Amino acid sequence: MLTSYISPVAAEKLKRSAKRIARAEVPKSRMTVTNQTEVTRLLTDHFRCPDELLDFSVSMNQSAGTGYFRFGPDAVCYGPCSSGALASSVTGNLHDALQDVSIDNSEVQLPFDPVQIVNNLRHERYQCRHPHGRSANKTSGLVRKLYYLARPFLTIAMRKHLQRLYLGDWEKIPFPHWPVDSTVESIQEQLLVLSMKSHNIRSIPFIWFWPKGALSCTAVTHDVETTAGWNFCSQLMDIDDSFGIKSAFQVVPEERYTVHQSGLDSIKARGFELNIHDLNHDGNLMTDREEFMRRVSGINHHGKKFGALGFRAAVLYRNIDWYHALDFDYDMSIPNVAHLDPQRGGCCTVFPFFNGKMIELPVTMAQDYSIFHILNDYSIDLWKQQIALIREKHGLMQMIVHPDYILGTAERRVYADLLTYLAELRDRGETWIALPAEVTAWWRLRNELRLVNEGGKWSIQGNGREDARIAYATLVDEKLTYVLDPVA
Repeated sequence: MLTSYISPVAAEKLKRSAKRIARAEVPKSRMTVTNQTEVTRLLTDHFRCPDELLDFSVSMNQSAGTGYFRFGPDAVCYGPCSSGALASSVTGNLHDALQDVSIDNSEVQLPFDPVQIVNNLRHERYQCRHPHGRSANKTSGLVRKLYYLARPFLTIAMRKHLQRLYLGDWEKIPFPHWPVDSTVESIQEQLLVLSMKSHNIRSIPFIWFWPKGALSCTAVTHDVETTAGWNFCSQLMDIDDSFGIKSAFQVVPEERYTVHQSGLDSIKARGFELNIHDLNHDGNLMTDREEFMRRVSGINHHGKKFGALGFRAAVLYRNIDWYHALDFDYDMSIPNVAHLDPQRGGCCTVFPFFNGKMIELPVTMAQDYSIFHILNDYSIDLWKQQIALIREKHGLMQMIVHPDYILGTAERRVYADLLTYLAELRDRGETWIALPAEVTAWWRLRNELRLVNEGGKWSIQGNGREDARIAYATLVDEKLTYVLDPVA
């Protein structure tokens, strides 16, 4: 029996839809049952909602090429679409594929494959057509090699001057959206709205994003780049502890500085997290696939030796298609929007997502170095702006603060202001501050939970369900809002 949130008419449509799918009667000219399952999984992976309330098909009349188009006012998409003209760039007017969506009975018929579109965003495949795109290979040319050869001899003043010249066009980049891009969430929400309308329902239950009804999630991480930063780790842990916040330290295992076992043991003994940061931080990990594969065995070896579950590449150089070789539980190398990074792009999501066996935890906030030395900003104004935008989506606020770059009085004051603000949000119940390993463990656990309707009442089933909460995605004035179910 369905809950009162679903009308009798919609319930009957659901029964007919289930029978049609069971008999494999989905028209093959549009989409196979397997593809339909993949589209459904795109939503259930994010919302953990009942899949019987989702019914999609995709037109197989895909365009020969790929390009940019819109899906509603907020979502810029890249990929093939069977309707409208595709653009070669995100500037100008983009065709809105939402106007070409049709509904047949309870089935939402789409002119594009949302699974492919979301993967193109998460994997940054749109970069091949982006005028500001700088792939890992393109940034591994002569200029980059010369920079990393000279880097040990450059002062911060010299480095930031060169980096400001290199990144000088960052404000002109139209996509991803600065300072936070949540295009993936906009696509998922629009699909859910269409499904709700097709079934004539105003609300749909789902398993809330974070444990115990937390309204957002926060992870503080520290990439240790130099000897000075390594020597400051103990004092940095004292600072974090003074606010009741535990953080993760990413350590370079070779060449950059001497890693003392006592220091590693101290990080873990104090309840902080220890992860691997590249191999030697020379900027060449992602030069090409052969070089990456040569180094990855050493990275995996150090990961096991250190007992590290997570990995982050130096300078956020990345190629997600190579990550199957990494033997870690999760990766933290992909920025949400990378306007201020040498490798441009961004995964356009503020939530964790699966990449094969690993979970990707996107870096969703600007790095301290970029704020201090590229933007010349010694306040938490940008961080607060990003936090507000991420909290609107109830997403993950993951930040990188280097011990190497908060040694000065001004920088340390800014970091203390950030921790004060995060602690206030936590104390008001507005965010869950967790270690990256805890975030990953929760996202895996949540992925195994499911909603079951028994006697007209929804309940969560699966191991760890005691920490999960039921919420409802509700249409209010044609907009999707979230309401947590009161805990009995």
